[in-house]
Amino acid sequence: MALRSNLVNLDAMIKREDFAASDAEPSSFENVSTISLRDFTKGGLIGPSLRKPDFQRETNHWGPDQVVSLLECFVNGDLIPSVILWQSPTYLFVIDGGHRLSALKAWIDDDYGDGPTSQPFFGYQISDEQKKNAEKVRTLVSKRIGSWQHYLAKAEDQNLDSSERKKLNALITRGLPIQWVKGDADKAESSFFKINTKGTPLDDIEELLLKSRKKPISIAARAIIRAGKGHRYWSSFDKDSASKIESLASGLHSVLFDPEIKRPIKTLDLPLGGPKGVRTALQALIDLALIATRNQEGLPKGIYDTADDFDGTETIAILTKALALAKRVTGNDSGSLGLHPAVYFYGPTGRHSGPMFMGTMTLVGRKLSNNDKTFFQKFTAVRSKLEDILVNHKDLIATILQKHVSPKRVDKYADFLDELINHLTTNDLPSEMDLVKMSGLDGKVVVGSGSDVSKEFSDDVKSGAFINAALSSSIKCPLCNGYLDTEKSVSYDHVVRAREGGLGHSNNCHLTHPYCNQSVKN
Repeated sequence: MALRSNLVNLDAMIKREDFAASDAEPSSFENVSTISLRDFTKGGLIGPSLRKPDFQRETNHWGPDQVVSLLECFVNGDLIPSVILWQSPTYLFVIDGGHRLSALKAWIDDDYGDGPTSQPFFGYQISDEQKKNAEKVRTLVSKRIGSWQHYLAKAEDQNLDSSERKKLNALITRGLPIQWVKGDADKAESSFFKINTKGTPLDDIEELLLKSRKKPISIAARAIIRAGKGHRYWSSFDKDSASKIESLASGLHSVLFDPEIKRPIKTLDLPLGGPKGVRTALQALIDLALIATRNQEGLPKGIYDTADDFDGTETIAILTKALALAKRVTGNDSGSLGLHPAVYFYGPTGRHSGPMFMGTMTLVGRKLSNNDKTFFQKFTAVRSKLEDILVNHKDLIATILQKHVSPKRVDKYADFLDELINHLTTNDLPSEMDLVKMSGLDGKVVVGSGSDVSKEFSDDVKSGAFINAALSSSIKCPLCNGYLDTEKSVSYDHVVRAREGGLGHSNNCHLTHPYCNQSVKN
């Protein structure tokens, strides 16, 4: 899952609301034709009434330069396209122009994703990446435009020359033109989707989530990605259900995305799901929810195979199953395999591999769905040999994944792991050609590092070198000889059992995988 870095998160600037069904009579008065900066200042009327529809994409698609360029256009009097609004009986909904309006409000509030409005919106859990990008905007604003406070101070200066006063007056009085959508909520929603399939269109994941926003998997994915914070897409559910969703989502977010990745990598305490703040992580969360929910027939295959959730029951069920699947892979619960992320989910350059992560989760999910208890015993018996292959052949495995077409990589990797585990139970270590055949590829796969023209070490090289060195001296489980993730998943086991007279001394304690302690030893 590639990190969409250098994007400014302005999602807190304009609140979201569900579209209310409107049977109200159309207004008989003329709507205002522009929206200005003063509408976002204290005492402004339009600003507090603005809302984004609950199906609007997150306002996090612009980089620092795009935010500042919009502000420059506004300050300099350059053309800015109209924003499109729809008036419900209670709010003014932004159909198009959310980024433009949010950038103006962010300038006035000096809040580019890390300020007084953003902090509570994101539950005071703002990533370092988000803070860094906010500071980039602030620096560019200072260099190229000046802050809003700077212009307010100028307005108090009685000695401004005529050219400066003219520019200041133009800035204060300028407004963005408004186009109004006429009609009911259905017409407004239809207008949104027509507009957002042109210009800067919705990507596939966004469109899927927006159109399936009442489906429990969509609600669950959106809750997890923000750790139950931000806009509450589950706000229509009762208080107890909403609280349960937020708690489960927060727990899953922590399991999958903590701690935050910094590059180059200098620790083996790595998040299972990769970097925080990745938009493609939403697709992974959708897939994870589907894997955790599927029955032995492989249903549901997709989001639309599930019914809408009107009371939160199904969303809670999906989050519960997804958390149970994640805890089977990591954590301190007795059945946890404690898979080490650096071994199972990170490639040769130290970057998180989406296909390796999702493929592994797919395999574990299948075995749980089929109630295949023997698989986990078989896996543990060959774990040491399997992990040696995953560590020593990372380049080959990465190449194998690249040779498969993207939509098939996850399932192909799950099948590859399954066959490899079966092979190791009855055979010697496979050759590289054996690994290629198990992956479903014919012919020889050539692995080459390529020539690096730079004499400096890249972050990828540094990360890969660190992981290799750290794994070489990493603690292993004495029961299966597999790598231990001591930060996330470890059990403290009596060497001589307590019931056999073993005491609670450090020399009678060794560190094992939770599953090994529960199932292998017993």
